[in-house]
Amino acid sequence: MTTKRYSQEQLAAQPIGYWTREAANLIIDGLRTALAEEQLTQPHWWTLNHIAGAPGTWTRTALTAKLTPFDDQDTDFDALYADLTTRGWLTETDGHLTLTEAGEAGRLRAHDRNAKVHARMREGIDDTAYAATIDTLRHLVANLGGNGDLPS
Repeated sequence: MTTKRYSQEQLAAQPIGYWTREAANLIIDGLRTALAEEQLTQPHWWTLNHIAGAPGTWTRTALTAKLTPFDDQDTDFDALYADLTTRGWLTETDGHLTLTEAGEAGRLRAHDRNAKVHARMREGIDDTAYAATIDTLRHLVANLGGNGDLPS
């Protein structure tokens, strides 16, 4: 896709709120649509990734506390854990969560779907420009009293 070019002056006069909201809405919608093809929500995705990144170390309570601040869907995390368990994607031993082989396979399928959304989003944007955009947004957030640190 070719995007029309504008002068630095024209771009600098644009409302940042409009563009950040528009981008966020389209990115989130694209990711949620891709995840829905696997019957997953974003909180499912976050859960699968966190557990895969540290198998057997997350408890329900700790993972729920970690993910809740990012959740805009009023997720019932107990129901989410039950859903993943019923699918055969998640097991719990001594209160600690681990993905099954089926869970890891589902996570990888979802990852591939999300990667396609990310690739489409980044068409024509090199790593330098993307990193500069993220850094600018971090500074805007920090300047307005938010946390400008990268999420862990």
